[in-house]
Amino acid sequence: MDRQVFTCGFCSKAFSQKYYLVIHFRTHTNEKPYSCDVCYKQFSRKSYLNAHFRTHTNEKPYSCDTCKAKFKQKSHLNEHFRTHTSEKLFFCDECGKHFSQKGHLNKHLFTHTKEKLYSCDVCNKEFSYKSSLNTHFQTHTNEKPYSCDVCNKKFYQKNNLSKHFRTHTKEKPHSCELCNKQFSRKSGLNSHFFTHTNEKPYSCDTCGKEFARKSVLDAHFRIHSNLKPYACDVCNKEFSQKSHLNRHFRTHTKEKPFSCDTCGKEFCDKSNLIVHLRTHTNEKPFFCDRCSKKFCHKSSLKLHFLRHTKEKLFSCDTCGKEFSHKSNLNRHFRTHTNEKPFSCDTCGKEFSHKCNLKLHFLTHTNEKLFSCDTCGKEFARKSFLDEHCRIHSNEKPYSCDACGKAFSHKGNLKVHYRRHTKEKPFSCDTCGKQFSCKNILNTHLRSHSNEKPYSCYVCSKDFSQKSNLNRHFHTHTNEKSCDVSKKDFSDKQSLNKE
Repeated sequence: MDRQVFTCGFCSKAFSQKYYLVIHFRTHTNEKPYSCDVCYKQFSRKSYLNAHFRTHTNEKPYSCDTCKAKFKQKSHLNEHFRTHTSEKLFFCDECGKHFSQKGHLNKHLFTHTKEKLYSCDVCNKEFSYKSSLNTHFQTHTNEKPYSCDVCNKKFYQKNNLSKHFRTHTKEKPHSCELCNKQFSRKSGLNSHFFTHTNEKPYSCDTCGKEFARKSVLDAHFRIHSNLKPYACDVCNKEFSQKSHLNRHFRTHTKEKPFSCDTCGKEFCDKSNLIVHLRTHTNEKPFFCDRCSKKFCHKSSLKLHFLRHTKEKLFSCDTCGKEFSHKSNLNRHFRTHTNEKPFSCDTCGKEFSHKCNLKLHFLTHTNEKLFSCDTCGKEFARKSFLDEHCRIHSNEKPYSCDACGKAFSHKGNLKVHYRRHTKEKPFSCDTCGKQFSCKNILNTHLRSHSNEKPYSCYVCSKDFSQKSNLNRHFHTHTNEKSCDVSKKDFSDKQSLNKE
């Protein structure tokens, strides 16, 4: 006897029981007869409603026999169990990559098909998901009907308002069922879960790099395309990522929403706060594989590692000088253009380097958080303290590759090295004379301005250079000083012998 088959009139899909056909039919009619009594969300199946209701009761009836982790849904338990067995049942027909969850496979497939079924009627931009299209469309209407009661910030979607509100309440309703880490957004939880499965379903077609989230892939791809879709309303500067625009915008608003619980210092970016906290904990999580030197910042480790490889990928178009880091090249280039894009809000003084502005600003605040254990001298920056401590230890970690001479400060090594390269990057605007060191240029400039900032406190005679003042002072003390050895002598005869 042939078994009766029930066929869907829309898509011709066949079912062995009429009940399954009825449930399936709701995917076409979008009928959702079951609603939650708590939040009124609607569902097409009763089983979906039951599973959803556990988000309110926090009930977790399914537990793992291996690690005793508990889950609200049986499907989540099955997915979790594969983290123990490393079983990946779903694989891609195109590239053969395996996945532990079917949803991850479906996301991965878009990297091959590039299928985008939904397009914007205004700008024709295409999307893989209808929800993405709906979200995008509001960028044209600029409609933001949902506003925060606390700070009045407005949003396109209600769920974005709900997510934002948690920044005020510090609520984190989404927790990882493996390690119990909590998140304010479900997307954050989903991304975190990949750290357990180690799955990266999205890959870059250009360089092959793999990512756990599509948004991260999209942001990465702009490195290749050089696309910068986010522009600042104030200065029109463009950015490849929205987070970079948000961070930049705080330079205009002077907003610093992240503060240190220890010293109260405020920061415009959370990553800067995290790095700052290491000044209190003395934590250095990044270390060099070659010399075991430790660093607070990952970027500092990368820069340090180039000392071992001697690799210099970036060169100056004007003078040909090579640099291991692009930021160093950009900084160097301002010596040719004389550009000073960083200015002090207090006194208006301009600087070519941001770090110099930060150092200058401390002259207004007089803030000195770091002190020497040996002599008690205080410093505004830890790097200054580290350099100062070498006076006591006589440590000279920077050595010249050409002659082997060692220095306690990196800056002194740079100046010394120009003796070998004959490089003179600092030039006088008046006479064109070039110098290897900026302070020598500053001294030279006084020959044009006739400025004499050093005066003798005995006879009030003025000098343009400190060395000339020191030499003059011996005329009062009757001491003689040798220009070569710098030794002091009480009479001219002994000086001549030297």
